[in-house]
Amino acid sequence: MSGQVLEGRSIAARIREDLGRRAAALAEAGRPPGLAIVRFADTGPEVAYAQSLGRAASAIGAVPRDVRLADDVHLTDAAATIAALNADPAVAGIVVIYPVPAHLDADVVGALVDPAKDVDGASPVNADRLARAEEAFVPATAVAVHEILRAYDIPIAGRRTVVVGRSKVVGQPTAALLANHGARVTVAHSETTDVAGETVQAEILVVAVGVPGLIGPAHVHPEAVVIDCGINVTDVGVVGDVDYDRVQPLV
Repeated sequence: MSGQVLEGRSIAARIREDLGRRAAALAEAGRPPGLAIVRFADTGPEVAYAQSLGRAASAIGAVPRDVRLADDVHLTDAAATIAALNADPAVAGIVVIYPVPAHLDADVVGALVDPAKDVDGASPVNADRLARAEEAFVPATAVAVHEILRAYDIPIAGRRTVVVGRSKVVGQPTAALLANHGARVTVAHSETTDVAGETVQAEILVVAVGVPGLIGPAHVHPEAVVIDCGINVTDVGVVGDVDYDRVQPLV
């Protein structure tokens, strides 16, 4: 028997509706929320992501601001631009589009953003707060995983949870967020000796690696909840890290 598909569009619509009401209230008070989107590229997936953020901001009544920095920008100039955004009362949130150019340190760039405006949870301050279970902005994908589980009334506390992938933007914050809600979390990654041996024991399995079809039936317990965060552009379209056609009938 096929398992239940956790459909996220309705969850996203509900969140957008709530954010729209909050943005409208701020606009009526003369403070429409602005979102500064800092990017270093003119082509590629980074631009597509920046544009999607801009559209999402506009859709809820926020004011997107496209901030394009040169590919060869000096750290001093990048710092000055971000400092100005930090100080601008019209900017409620700042998102830096990663990856940054190779000559810049991503952690250093992230640390330039005021933690109070770091709505993508990329700054070391917010990462540290998350790790200590303190109030913090959390990377969007980690929040999405938690929102999906919450929307479907899937218990988290006490459940064996495996997160495959340890990236700073998805794997690590997702593991920390779920652990903060009581999950017993294991993180599997490229140096894990037996990934399938870990994942097949999971009651909640979150996959965020960037390898198409990495997770097959041998990796998944029949009663597991599986959330695939992978986004891979292939010849057949965008696919996840889970071999959906083979795994979905199992769970």
